[in-house]
Amino acid sequence: MKTFIEIFGWYGTVAIVTAYALVSFSIIEPSNIWYQILNGTGALGIVAVSFHKKTYQPGILNLIWAVIAVVAILRIIF
Repeated sequence: MKTFIEIFGWYGTVAIVTAYALVSFSIIEPSNIWYQILNGTGALGIVAVSFHKKTYQPGILNLIWAVIAVVAILRIIF
């Protein structure tokens, strides 16, 4: 389980940086669902590893980040 959480945490870092780069270089728009999916799932990866390591500040920040991404995804879909 520890290895899975570590991998998920690293995925989170890569996903958020990738999303940021894609928008920063005008490859996708912030309203693109893939941007929001990368941000949301990436944030959840960081939440998992943060809570596992008991570093709650980045966990809470990324939990809020994930909620924002879910709301954005719902707005895109509906």
